[in-house]
Amino acid sequence: MRINLTSVYVDDQEKALRFYTEVLGFVPRTDLPLGEFRWLTVASADDPDGIELLLEPDQHPAARTFKDALVADGIPFTSFAVDGVTAEFERLRALGVRFTQEPQSLGPVTTAVLDDTCGNLIQIAGQA
Repeated sequence: MRINLTSVYVDDQEKALRFYTEVLGFVPRTDLPLGEFRWLTVASADDPDGIELLLEPDQHPAARTFKDALVADGIPFTSFAVDGVTAEFERLRALGVRFTQEPQSLGPVTTAVLDDTCGNLIQIAGQA
């Protein structure tokens, strides 16, 4: 058994697609119309045939409540691995990404937390 798909709830799929591809560097994977919304996934540029991230509409009231509660408490929705947290932090900050936590060493791991512009906090993490 292995993970092949995970999701993040987004308030606007088109805005999310731009952010996750043009800013974070993911590549488009699947884009299928489903009525008002789309089955819209991206994948790592390093592994475009690997695990997909579904940019899932947050239309269900529980999804919005959940997202709002996580953001209010400063809790990231998910975490993405990077080779160098500080270098990625600097790259993303230069692109205008807002961080709620600058790189912080947590023993063997360094993390930072960013705002994905779609209603989520996202952690980036790598070995220190």
